Order: sequence, then C-alpha cells, then structure tokens
Amino acid sequence: MDATSPARIAGIYRYPVKGLTPEQLDRAELKPEQTLLADRRYAVENGPSGFDPAEPKWLPKPHFLMLMRDEWLAGLHSHFDDASNVLTIRRNGEIAALGNLTTAEGRRTIENFFATAFAGQIKGRPKVLESPGHSFSDVARKVVSIINLASVRAIEDIVGAPVHPLRFRANLYVEGWPAWHEFDLLDRMLAIGDVRLKVVKRIVRCAAVNVDPDTAQRDLAIPPALQRRLGHGDCGIYAEVITGGSISTGDMIAAEQAELL
Repeated sequence: MDATSPARIAGIYRYPVKGLTPEQLDRAELKPEQTLLADRRYAVENGPSGFDPAEPKWLPKPHFLMLMRDEWLAGLHSHFDDASNVLTIRRNGEIAALGNLTTAEGRRTIENFFATAFAGQIKGRPKVLESPGHSFSDVARKVVSIINLASVRAIEDIVGAPVHPLRFRANLYVEGWPAWHEFDLLDRMLAIGDVRLKVVKRIVRCAAVNVDPDTAQRDLAIPPALQRRLGHGDCGIYAEVITGGSISTGDMIAAEQAELL
C-alpha cells in the first residue's frame, strides 16, 4: 500500500430529503455500493416527472425541488427520524409541517405545505417521492460525496468572501489535505480504518453552491469564479463504498493505490 496525504474526517452529513437540511452525524455505517443511510432517500417532485417507484430510474435534479433553482429551501430547517419515518419542517423557528413519509397522509401533509406556502415558486403540484433502495443523487450511481476543507478555503481566496462549507452539501468533510489534492485521488482507494472507498468522479458544481445555507440568499457566483481562475467549475469528489464498516468524525482517512484484481 502506497499511503499518502493522511487526513481526518472533520464532519459527516446526510440529506434525507433532496434539497432540504443537512443532518450532522457523529458516526455512520457504510455498506458496499450504497449511500449513507437514508441519504437522498426522498425527493419532492416539482410538477410531473414521470418517476415510477416500481421501476425507479435516475432523473436529473430539475425535476425536483432543489437549491440550484429554489434557494428558499435553505430557509427551512428539517429533520428526519429513522425510527418513525417522520419528517419535521420548521420555518422561522416554528413547526410548519410534520408527517410520516411512509404513509399517504403524512406525505400529503408535507406536499400541502409546499403547495400552499410556495405556490408562486413551484412549477406544479409537489409530490413526495421514494422507492426502496433508490437514492435521488445528482449522479446515476450510489456514491459518497467528499469535500476537502482546504479547497473551500482556496475558494474563499478566489471569491474574496467567506464560503460556508455546507454550501457544497457533502457527506464527508476532510481536513488535512492540501487544497485541490482530492483531484489527484481519482481512481485511488481511500482507507478509513477497515472501510475502503474508491474515488470515481470529480464533482462539477452548479448554482446551488451560490446559496448561503444560513441566510438562504444567492450571494455568490462560485462556479463562474472557478472557471475564470482555474479553468473548471469542480470542487469535491464522489467515491463508491467498496468495503463497508463504521466511520466516525475524527477518523483518519488516507489514500492508497487501488489493488489490481
């Protein structure tokens, strides 16, 4: 094993409903060829998409409520409870909607909230979507997204303003790598204890990262700034889980050469 650039996990997050609040985790159980538990398990359809839960297929994000277009989503604070399957949405500190997403009544409560509160900002009747085992990821594969915090600091220098790391909505935030080192890890294996993840793709950023997660304001133009300075609009990497296991905040993460099969 050629281990290089040791670093540590500074934060673990999941996103049970596409476009809604990140939820911070102290630890997570990773399974081969799967996302973090419940990550992008649900999405809210923004008008008819043709998604069939019985035969789920990947669809691009414009079919759903999402921050690239709907920055007002960042003003909502949601929490999903795995035991009860209840999604709670708070607006201005008050509970605005609460429903069990495995029941028709619970989904209808969430749908009615969006249909009523944001009637002028959505394209059609909202619908909560789910299909067991399906992830409404931005890419058509089950991945873990990783952001290098040094790269976020480099972006702050480029745009001349503070950049909240949660703009990038990653699963793992890593401290200890030099800025942009993650791009050198393509096709390499990442080791976190006994867990192994293979880096499969750079993440091309969209306008979602221009939205401040604290203020819900679209106040920066990060992808164009990266294009001007670096010639690309990428930040972060996707990795597939090869060997599963438990990971925790503070765990060391190191790159190794992928084994030849």
